[in-house]
Amino acid sequence: MRHNRPQRSRLARWAVVPIGLAVAIILAGCTQEQLNGFLPGGVGTTNHTDRVIGLWVTSWTVLLGVGVVTWALMLWAAIVYRRRKGQTGLPVQMRYNMPIEIFYTVVPFILILGFFAFTARDQAAIEQDPGDPDVRIEAFGKRWSWDFNYLNENVYTKGVQAQPDREGNLDESELPALYLPVGKKVEIALESRDVAHSFWIIDFLYKKDMIPAKSNYMYFVPLKEGEFRGKCAELCGEYHADMLFTVHVVSEAEYEAHIEELRAAGNEGRLDATYNVNQNLPGAGSTNEE
Repeated sequence: MRHNRPQRSRLARWAVVPIGLAVAIILAGCTQEQLNGFLPGGVGTTNHTDRVIGLWVTSWTVLLGVGVVTWALMLWAAIVYRRRKGQTGLPVQMRYNMPIEIFYTVVPFILILGFFAFTARDQAAIEQDPGDPDVRIEAFGKRWSWDFNYLNENVYTKGVQAQPDREGNLDESELPALYLPVGKKVEIALESRDVAHSFWIIDFLYKKDMIPAKSNYMYFVPLKEGEFRGKCAELCGEYHADMLFTVHVVSEAEYEAHIEELRAAGNEGRLDATYNVNQNLPGAGSTNEE
């Protein structure tokens, strides 16, 4: 037994070396995309994206650490306690080890509590209504397109379904377009005309369901000018994949110019719930008469 201990110690040290080298190489070679957790968009897209990226990357970093420790222990046990030449039969069996059992029960419990607490904290901050929005939008999801009402300006955009050609190519200029001024507080009321949809601006790293007969809301401040893609994130029927739109975050002057273009085109007013096609909703009336 005295002869085996130094050998086991050396083997354990050698097992840790390749793991440490692998971790060092991976961390040293990280690009900005990898540091953002391979999420679309990037930091500073809205006032919430940094929070989402931080939660995502921190969670995966913790889980990677747990994985590395677990893999290292598995490798160490496989090397140190391997069957040696001349050994026969089973090694000494252990039924209980209270410290180890407490460890692998308590640590996962702490991790779960931590993930829940930080997720709840960030979600509450994202969902918090800041009040006094600069821009109020009403978005209606419909099979298979979008209507956008600019409530402050009393104009609207009426969308039609995306029409890809035979090769699957798409003219994005024909998609419904939502314009937002950069640096302004935005409130979007989310409604559905028929079935459940989900409003997703991909680079904004947040999506929210659109439920018939229920109003949901999103609050954010777009911080980066540019054109962003949006889509429905809830399977809603045959042409769900063609339910696309674009989001243009522009200067305030460009935003006002777009509003005037809509008004000049005759898109004045509001496309409200009158155009909903789903009549089988709670409170829509009853056919029973007293």
